[in-house]
Amino acid sequence: MYLLDFVEALDNMNSFAMRPLSYPWFVVALLFPVALLNYLDRQMLATMKGSMVADIPSIANLADWGWVLGCFKWTYAFLSPFGGFVADRLNRRYVITLSLLVWSMVTWQTAYAQTYHQLLILRALMGISEAFYIPAALALITDLHAADTRSRAVGLHQVGIYVGQILGGFAGYVADAPAYGWRWMFTTCGMVGVVYAIPLWMLLRNPVRAESSQEIARNQPAVLRQLLSNWNFLLLVLYFTLPAIAGWVVRDWMPAILREKFSLGQGSAGVSAILVVQLASIVGVIIGGALADRWMRHTDRGRIFTSAIGMSLFLPALFSIGNAETLAIAIVGLIVFGLGWGLFDCNNMPILCQITRPHCRATGYGIMNLVSISCGGLGDVAFGALRDRDVPLNLIFGAFAAVALLSVYIVLKIKPSRQPDS
Repeated sequence: MYLLDFVEALDNMNSFAMRPLSYPWFVVALLFPVALLNYLDRQMLATMKGSMVADIPSIANLADWGWVLGCFKWTYAFLSPFGGFVADRLNRRYVITLSLLVWSMVTWQTAYAQTYHQLLILRALMGISEAFYIPAALALITDLHAADTRSRAVGLHQVGIYVGQILGGFAGYVADAPAYGWRWMFTTCGMVGVVYAIPLWMLLRNPVRAESSQEIARNQPAVLRQLLSNWNFLLLVLYFTLPAIAGWVVRDWMPAILREKFSLGQGSAGVSAILVVQLASIVGVIIGGALADRWMRHTDRGRIFTSAIGMSLFLPALFSIGNAETLAIAIVGLIVFGLGWGLFDCNNMPILCQITRPHCRATGYGIMNLVSISCGGLGDVAFGALRDRDVPLNLIFGAFAAVALLSVYIVLKIKPSRQPDS
């Protein structure tokens, strides 16, 4: 009884109401560790590949490992629209907190996997539980932040994602350490997430929605029709998807690529592949968020132009990665890729806000995740199969560069409307 009274008191606290600009940024800070854990729990699997394959001999080849990576993405992708729909209809605080709690428990349980099929099942369960977080979190942030701070707020949240990926890059060292190992890493991260869910539940609260609950309920049945009949939304889905295929391959396979091509240790390969990309991405979202918000003062296409600049950086980056003969050239390519990714990543949800109404946004982002990550999962499996057949890296990454060029054209065709933010 006392606990319920305490939680209710926290829900009704008005300390931030006296400073209306404070709470939106407090929410970004509160969600930062959740975003970090969200991607740490994903990324460390890729950098601990050598230890996990050695410990689970039923993982027979690269294609099997591609399925381990892909099964998470497909379950995550297929459930993302449903997660977004729930977040648009129900209290986003509940959706975010329960998602964190469940995926952290699954992460904890992954430490006890003994077979390839157990690992597949656990990764699928993680995909189900994580599918509810990103659409709800980004919709909550954009609900709280007006157009003049929206890209920066989303960008700072994405920094948590990049920090999680950076820490995941160091997981290879933990896996190699005799005193710890990959199982210890999964146990620790799972425990941290379970514990953090408690203060998150108590401190997070929903903003006052401009639409009443009756209006939201009335609009929900028409959400899919509104989204799928919106040509600009369909263009954004395509734009969100095409570059992400290369992004997933870089994130999931680059540690193994560098390890094999330049004879690096598991820890060194993970840090070299992940650290430079994510540090560059942090710089990219900071620049991209500030540039887009400032550009929006002069034109409603400011976010689109900023994202197009980021996508243009993919062209030289992917060419360098695919043709690198030295580790230094590969790292330069990864840095440029990370900068471009940052400009791209911090503006996707803000662009979505320019073409959809508030009651559609979490669902819309869920649909974007569905298409993008499904294709990313296929990309992981296809990349493993192509490498099993010794297809040259320069040919694979050259195709990615061509797709990036097409993506620049697609994003420039999107026409924002002033109505959604009115």
